[in-house]
Amino acid sequence: MKRRQSLSVLAAAAAAATFPGLAFAAYPERPITLIVPWGAGGGTDAVARIIAAELEQELKQPINVVNRTGGSGVVGHQAIASAQPDGYTIGILTVEIGMMRHAGLTKLSSEDYTPLALMNFDANALMVRGDSPIKSAADLLAAAKANPGKLKASGTGQGGIWHLGLAQWLVDNKLPGNAIAWVPSQGAAPGLQDLLAGGIDVVSCSLPEARALIEAGKANALVLMGSKPDGIFPKVPLYKAADGTMWNIGAWRGIAAPKGLPKDMTDKLAGALKKIYDSKAYQDFLGQRGFGALYADRGDFGKFMAEKDAASAAAMKAVGIAK
Repeated sequence: MKRRQSLSVLAAAAAAATFPGLAFAAYPERPITLIVPWGAGGGTDAVARIIAAELEQELKQPINVVNRTGGSGVVGHQAIASAQPDGYTIGILTVEIGMMRHAGLTKLSSEDYTPLALMNFDANALMVRGDSPIKSAADLLAAAKANPGKLKASGTGQGGIWHLGLAQWLVDNKLPGNAIAWVPSQGAAPGLQDLLAGGIDVVSCSLPEARALIEAGKANALVLMGSKPDGIFPKVPLYKAADGTMWNIGAWRGIAAPKGLPKDMTDKLAGALKKIYDSKAYQDFLGQRGFGALYADRGDFGKFMAEKDAASAAAMKAVGIAK
């Protein structure tokens, strides 16, 4: 009896080694949770949900989108990082992961995750009223240099990505990061309203956020801090940095898992995300919403986040808000 049991065990082990699928079902075996650090209905939530819908088709398992808000993005980003690296919890990271640590809100950084793919990038643009005497980026720099602090800008809260984009642009042009005074707002929409009312002179935000006003001639986009022309407004000039490189400053979104995700799961998720990015459904979604299309694989996404972290630190120091 014992001999037959031993032979059975050996046979099962041999079968598992030869045909691993007989012993272990292929990943994923059950639903996956996708954590969103921001509220339902916003841009990040919309991107996460189209990715989740397409990921369900690729992986043949339900993808449950869970919004974990609070702490200026800290709560949700921490929830992703703290989850078990078992392939059943992933999340959408946003530009704030490169900013929160420097603001003293958390110790989290991009190194606390397994990068999977950068899926979206909305470049920073600077715009003025349609009837403004400032007609170009050069005009704006000249005005800021002639009267430091006189011009006012808005588009987000103090230290938000659109504030830092403006600060980095000023510093790269050898002006103080606060050469154009920042007026905090609850986002681009109220900032654009203040622009039309004459309360401020410049709005720093993405082109999609100002699309209606630009098309109506009520706002004029002076410069786009992206590496390629915008699909809707291709004539907006791109910004070439002092060292000759094209900039990519703005809001971005990418998918990641907790640090330590096994390679086979990383490969499967990353491969599925590349298929999703290339799909007509996803590209149509980006185009219809006016979201920027930019992809980076897991290796380049990790490098991208590290570069943005360093740039955010420098910009926050330039405007005196780094902790």
